[in-house]
Amino acid sequence: MAHNIELGRRGEQVAADHLVARGMRVVDRNWRCAHGELDLVLHDGDCTVFAEVKTRTGPSFGHPFEAITPLKLARLRRLAIAWCEAHDRPTARIRIDAVAVHAPASGPAIVEHLEGIG
Repeated sequence: MAHNIELGRRGEQVAADHLVARGMRVVDRNWRCAHGELDLVLHDGDCTVFAEVKTRTGPSFGHPFEAITPLKLARLRRLAIAWCEAHDRPTARIRIDAVAVHAPASGPAIVEHLEGIG
């Protein structure tokens, strides 16, 4: 279990670094409420971006994006609205992104980023 937590943290840091390098600004990490947790909240210009990060060390559990089911996407939408309400931010310019981090035991991580998944 500790390995999975550490892998998740590493993946979120790799994802955050990747998104910041693309010009986004991190405004929140691992925000929690009764509906669940948001991995990363960022600003991309005037848009608030909610990024779901999925990290894998190899292909045995499938592609990381396969873990973002319609049920998970619906939860992310509820979480995005809850975050906006908790931070008194308008919900007019929001986007949900997915970030897959392929993090092998040796070698650099590879990042895939999908904008506007739902």
